[in-house]
Amino acid sequence: MIDQPNTEGQLDAVERGLGITEKDEATAIVSTISQVYATTVEDLWDACTNTDRLPRWFAPVSGDLQRGGRYQVENNAGGTVTACDPPKSFSATWEYGESTSDITVRIEQAGDGARLTLEHRGDVPKDFWATYGPGATGVGWDLAFLGLALHITTGAPRPPESDEWVQTDQYRQFVAEVSRRWADASVAAGMPESDARGAEARTTAFYRGDEVAASDESQQGQP
Repeated sequence: MIDQPNTEGQLDAVERGLGITEKDEATAIVSTISQVYATTVEDLWDACTNTDRLPRWFAPVSGDLQRGGRYQVENNAGGTVTACDPPKSFSATWEYGESTSDITVRIEQAGDGARLTLEHRGDVPKDFWATYGPGATGVGWDLAFLGLALHITTGAPRPPESDEWVQTDQYRQFVAEVSRRWADASVAAGMPESDARGAEARTTAFYRGDEVAASDESQQGQP
């Protein structure tokens, strides 16, 4: 039996926001995820930018992590660091396959702790957006924020989704609830309820490795 991470309180600790602007051939999305961690601004900055610490909660990151430098997340996106203001913020392109979007990370004092806010901006093809909604990337960022919370509080040596945890009921329940909350954010931003819940179901199925209903097969893709 594996040691399951303590996820109690994590769902409510995260704040999620979404902005949607419809274009002719794409949907412009601004998604925001934010959480206060029980640490200092300097330590949170180090956790988010130190290549020795990033694999412990996120993934191995290689490259030149300074303004103008190129970086690569192992088995994920890469890009260029476009701005850097230690220990307050950095911005970078987020290039995955043929898609390019932008991320901005901000760190600020929040009471006795430090707040991390990540803003992800980009144009999403309309068919992809209709299929998965904001959870395609939102669930992944939520898992990263969980990994960081475990790292800050317990020193967890690796992201929770990298081990046997993904086979547990706890993981399945966590992913389903996170997906639901991103669907809630899309409804609040103006997405029709029925569309949001359909996207929620398909995103949840993808992250859990479930079969997708036959009626949805025509809308398949990869988040």
